[in-house]
Amino acid sequence: MSGATDETKTEEKAVWSAHVLTLFPEMFPGPVGQSLAGRGLKEGAWNLEVTHIRDHAVGKHLNVDDSPFGGGAGMVMRPDVLGSAIEKAQAVSGKDKKLIYFSPRGRVMDQKLVRELAEGPGVILICGRFEGVDQRVLDEHDVEEVSLGDFILSGGEVPALAMLDAVVRLLPGVTGNVASLEDESFETGLLEYPHYTRPAVWKDREVPEVLLSGHHEKIKDWRQRQSEELTKQRRADLWERWSAENLK
Repeated sequence: MSGATDETKTEEKAVWSAHVLTLFPEMFPGPVGQSLAGRGLKEGAWNLEVTHIRDHAVGKHLNVDDSPFGGGAGMVMRPDVLGSAIEKAQAVSGKDKKLIYFSPRGRVMDQKLVRELAEGPGVILICGRFEGVDQRVLDEHDVEEVSLGDFILSGGEVPALAMLDAVVRLLPGVTGNVASLEDESFETGLLEYPHYTRPAVWKDREVPEVLLSGHHEKIKDWRQRQSEELTKQRRADLWERWSAENLK
Protein backbone atom coordinates (compact mmCIF):
# COMPACT_ATOMS: atom_id res chain seq x y z
CA MET A 1 0.00 0.00 0.00
CA SER A 2 1.41 3.37 -1.04
CA GLY A 3 2.00 5.95 1.68
CA ALA A 4 1.19 8.90 -0.62
CA THR A 5 -1.98 9.62 -2.55
CA ASP A 6 -1.99 10.91 -6.12
CA GLU A 7 -3.05 14.30 -4.75
CA THR A 8 -0.02 14.39 -2.43
CA LYS A 9 2.30 13.53 -5.30
CA THR A 10 0.99 16.36 -7.45
CA GLU A 11 1.63 18.78 -4.61
CA GLU A 12 5.29 17.80 -4.35
CA LYS A 13 7.65 20.58 -5.35
CA ALA A 14 8.96 20.25 -8.89
CA VAL A 15 12.68 19.91 -9.49
CA TRP A 16 14.44 23.30 -9.60
CA SER A 17 15.50 24.14 -13.13
CA ALA A 18 17.61 26.68 -14.95
CA HIS A 19 17.44 27.66 -18.62
CA VAL A 20 20.39 29.65 -19.97
CA LEU A 21 20.23 31.82 -23.10
CA THR A 22 23.71 32.39 -24.49
CA LEU A 23 25.80 32.85 -27.62
CA PHE A 24 28.31 30.39 -26.13
CA PRO A 25 26.37 27.25 -25.14
CA GLU A 26 29.59 25.24 -24.91
CA MET A 27 30.40 27.14 -21.69
CA PHE A 28 27.65 25.20 -19.87
CA PRO A 29 27.43 23.36 -17.56
CA GLY A 30 31.14 24.18 -17.14
CA PRO A 31 32.22 24.13 -13.49
CA VAL A 32 28.68 23.45 -12.24
CA GLY A 33 28.89 20.14 -14.04
CA GLN A 34 31.56 19.04 -11.56
CA SER A 35 31.66 18.07 -7.89
CA LEU A 36 28.41 18.05 -5.86
CA ALA A 37 26.51 20.28 -8.28
CA GLY A 38 27.46 18.04 -11.19
CA ARG A 39 26.44 14.93 -9.33
CA GLY A 40 23.15 16.59 -8.40
CA LEU A 41 22.58 17.41 -12.07
CA LYS A 42 23.22 13.81 -13.13
CA GLU A 43 20.98 12.46 -10.37
CA GLY A 44 18.11 14.82 -11.20
CA ALA A 45 18.28 17.08 -8.13
CA TRP A 46 18.14 20.00 -10.57
CA ASN A 47 17.80 20.50 -14.32
CA LEU A 48 19.67 22.61 -16.87
CA GLU A 49 18.59 23.65 -20.35
CA VAL A 50 20.79 25.75 -22.65
CA THR A 51 19.56 27.68 -25.70
CA HIS A 52 21.86 29.07 -28.37
CA ILE A 53 20.60 32.59 -29.02
CA ARG A 54 21.94 32.42 -32.58
CA ASP A 55 19.32 29.75 -33.33
CA HIS A 56 16.87 32.68 -33.33
CA ALA A 57 19.00 34.92 -35.57
CA VAL A 58 17.45 36.82 -38.47
CA GLY A 59 18.40 37.41 -42.11
CA LYS A 60 20.71 35.52 -44.44
CA HIS A 61 23.69 36.52 -42.31
CA LEU A 62 22.05 35.23 -39.12
CA ASN A 63 22.41 38.53 -37.29
CA VAL A 64 21.81 38.71 -33.55
CA ASP A 65 22.95 42.32 -33.06
CA ASP A 66 22.85 45.70 -34.78
CA SER A 67 24.24 49.21 -34.38
CA PRO A 68 22.60 51.39 -31.68
CA PHE A 69 20.05 54.04 -32.58
CA GLY A 70 21.49 57.45 -31.77
CA GLY A 71 25.00 56.35 -32.57
CA GLY A 72 27.78 55.21 -30.31
CA ALA A 73 30.37 52.48 -30.11
CA GLY A 74 29.64 48.77 -30.18
CA MET A 75 26.60 46.73 -31.10
CA VAL A 76 23.31 45.95 -29.34
CA MET A 77 21.51 42.60 -29.22
CA ARG A 78 18.30 42.78 -31.24
CA PRO A 79 14.95 42.61 -29.42
CA ASP A 80 13.32 40.34 -32.02
CA VAL A 81 16.14 37.80 -31.73
CA LEU A 82 16.38 37.79 -27.95
CA GLY A 83 12.61 38.06 -27.55
CA SER A 84 12.16 34.93 -29.66
CA ALA A 85 14.73 33.07 -27.55
CA ILE A 86 13.00 34.12 -24.32
CA GLU A 87 9.57 33.03 -25.56
CA LYS A 88 10.93 29.64 -26.66
CA ALA A 89 12.62 29.18 -23.27
CA GLN A 90 9.37 30.01 -21.48
CA ALA A 91 7.50 27.52 -23.67
CA VAL A 92 10.02 24.82 -22.73
CA SER A 93 10.69 25.68 -19.08
CA GLY A 94 7.52 27.47 -18.02
CA LYS A 95 6.50 31.09 -17.52
CA ASP A 96 6.80 30.75 -13.74
CA LYS A 97 10.61 31.02 -13.94
CA LYS A 98 12.19 34.36 -12.97
CA LEU A 99 13.87 36.07 -15.92
CA ILE A 100 17.32 37.45 -15.09
CA TYR A 101 19.65 39.49 -17.27
CA PHE A 102 23.21 40.10 -16.08
CA SER A 103 24.04 43.80 -16.19
CA PRO A 104 26.37 46.19 -14.29
CA ARG A 105 23.36 48.38 -13.51
CA GLY A 106 21.40 45.59 -11.84
CA ARG A 107 20.83 44.54 -8.25
CA VAL A 108 24.07 43.21 -6.78
CA MET A 109 23.84 39.46 -6.27
CA ASP A 110 23.94 38.53 -2.58
CA GLN A 111 23.01 35.58 -0.40
CA LYS A 112 19.50 36.92 0.12
CA LEU A 113 18.84 36.85 -3.62
CA VAL A 114 20.45 33.41 -3.91
CA ARG A 115 18.12 32.10 -1.17
CA GLU A 116 15.09 33.62 -2.89
CA LEU A 117 15.97 31.93 -6.16
CA ALA A 118 16.68 28.57 -4.51
CA GLU A 119 13.23 28.63 -2.91
CA GLY A 120 11.51 29.33 -6.23
CA PRO A 121 10.82 27.07 -9.22
CA GLY A 122 13.90 28.09 -11.18
CA VAL A 123 15.33 30.77 -13.46
CA ILE A 124 15.83 31.75 -17.09
CA LEU A 125 19.24 33.42 -17.32
CA ILE A 126 19.97 35.83 -20.18
CA CYS A 127 23.66 36.18 -21.00
CA GLY A 128 24.23 39.38 -22.91
CA ARG A 129 27.19 40.30 -25.10
CA PHE A 130 28.34 43.35 -27.06
CA GLU A 131 27.20 46.70 -25.55
CA GLY A 132 24.06 45.14 -24.10
CA VAL A 133 20.53 44.30 -25.23
CA ASP A 134 17.66 46.40 -26.54
CA GLN A 135 15.82 47.88 -23.55
CA ARG A 136 12.44 47.03 -25.06
CA VAL A 137 12.92 43.29 -24.63
CA LEU A 138 13.74 43.78 -20.93
CA ASP A 139 10.62 45.91 -20.46
CA GLU A 140 8.38 43.58 -22.46
CA HIS A 141 9.29 40.51 -20.44
CA ASP A 142 9.72 42.20 -17.04
CA VAL A 143 13.32 41.02 -16.80
CA GLU A 144 15.21 41.58 -13.53
CA GLU A 145 18.76 42.90 -13.95
CA VAL A 146 21.44 41.45 -11.67
CA SER A 147 25.09 42.41 -11.26
CA LEU A 148 27.94 40.24 -10.01
CA GLY A 149 29.78 43.32 -8.76
CA ASP A 150 31.18 46.71 -9.67
CA PHE A 151 33.32 45.60 -12.59
CA ILE A 152 32.82 44.80 -16.27
CA LEU A 153 32.96 41.34 -17.86
CA SER A 154 32.84 40.32 -21.52
CA GLY A 155 29.40 38.78 -21.17
CA GLY A 156 26.87 37.22 -18.85
CA GLU A 157 28.17 33.66 -18.92
CA VAL A 158 30.53 33.95 -15.93
CA PRO A 159 27.86 35.62 -13.74
CA ALA A 160 25.38 32.93 -14.83
CA LEU A 161 27.79 30.18 -13.76
CA ALA A 162 28.40 31.95 -10.46
CA MET A 163 24.67 32.25 -9.81
CA LEU A 164 24.05 28.60 -10.68
CA ASP A 165 26.83 27.46 -8.37
CA ALA A 166 25.53 29.62 -5.50
CA VAL A 167 21.91 28.52 -5.89
CA VAL A 168 22.34 24.84 -6.71
CA ARG A 169 24.40 24.10 -3.60
CA LEU A 170 21.38 25.14 -1.49
CA LEU A 171 18.98 22.74 -3.20
CA PRO A 172 17.79 19.54 -1.51
CA GLY A 173 19.81 16.52 -2.55
CA VAL A 174 22.88 18.48 -3.70
CA THR A 175 24.92 19.27 -0.58
CA GLY A 176 25.10 16.27 1.72
CA ASN A 177 25.70 18.09 5.02
CA VAL A 178 22.95 20.71 5.12
CA ALA A 179 24.12 21.91 8.55
CA SER A 180 27.41 23.05 6.97
CA LEU A 181 25.46 25.72 5.03
CA GLU A 182 24.02 27.40 8.09
CA ASP A 183 27.19 29.00 9.51
CA GLU A 184 28.63 30.23 6.22
CA SER A 185 29.49 33.84 5.50
CA PHE A 186 26.41 36.02 4.84
CA GLU A 187 23.93 33.40 6.08
CA THR A 188 23.84 35.01 9.55
CA GLY A 189 24.67 38.52 8.35
CA LEU A 190 28.31 38.10 9.45
CA LEU A 191 31.47 36.77 7.83
CA GLU A 192 32.34 33.21 8.74
CA TYR A 193 34.77 32.40 11.56
CA PRO A 194 38.22 30.84 10.84
CA HIS A 195 38.56 27.07 10.39
CA TYR A 196 41.32 24.72 11.58
CA THR A 197 42.09 21.01 11.16
CA ARG A 198 44.96 18.55 11.75
CA PRO A 199 47.83 18.80 12.47
CA ALA A 200 47.29 20.75 15.69
CA VAL A 201 50.69 22.44 15.22
CA TRP A 202 51.93 23.45 11.78
CA LYS A 203 55.08 25.52 11.19
CA ASP A 204 54.98 26.57 14.86
CA ARG A 205 51.41 27.80 14.43
CA GLU A 206 48.98 26.27 16.92
CA VAL A 207 45.25 25.76 16.69
CA PRO A 208 43.39 28.02 19.17
CA GLU A 209 43.21 26.14 22.45
CA VAL A 210 39.45 26.58 22.83
CA LEU A 211 38.83 24.46 19.73
CA LEU A 212 40.63 21.53 21.39
CA SER A 213 38.72 21.88 24.67
CA GLY A 214 35.65 19.90 23.70
CA HIS A 215 33.54 22.58 25.44
CA HIS A 216 30.81 23.25 22.87
CA GLU A 217 29.42 26.42 24.43
CA LYS A 218 32.88 28.01 24.66
CA ILE A 219 33.60 27.00 21.07
CA LYS A 220 30.30 28.50 19.95
CA ASP A 221 31.04 31.77 21.78
CA TRP A 222 34.58 31.92 20.35
CA ARG A 223 33.30 31.42 16.80
CA GLN A 224 30.67 34.11 17.27
CA ARG A 225 33.26 36.61 18.55
CA GLN A 226 35.58 35.77 15.64
CA SER A 227 32.76 36.32 13.13
CA GLU A 228 31.89 39.66 14.68
CA GLU A 229 35.51 40.85 14.77
CA LEU A 230 36.24 39.78 11.18
CA THR A 231 33.09 41.46 9.92
CA LYS A 232 33.90 44.66 11.82
CA GLN A 233 37.43 44.73 10.36
CA ARG A 234 36.73 43.71 6.77
CA ARG A 235 33.13 44.62 5.94
CA ALA A 236 32.02 47.77 7.71
CA ASP A 237 28.80 47.78 5.68
CA LEU A 238 27.78 44.32 6.91
CA TRP A 239 28.82 45.13 10.47
CA GLU A 240 26.75 48.31 10.53
CA ARG A 241 23.68 46.47 9.33
CA TRP A 242 24.12 43.46 11.63
CA SER A 243 24.92 45.50 14.74
CA ALA A 244 21.89 47.74 14.16
CA GLU A 245 19.67 44.66 14.13
CA ASN A 246 21.35 42.60 16.87
CA LEU A 247 23.08 44.94 19.32
CA LYS A 248 20.12 47.01 20.45
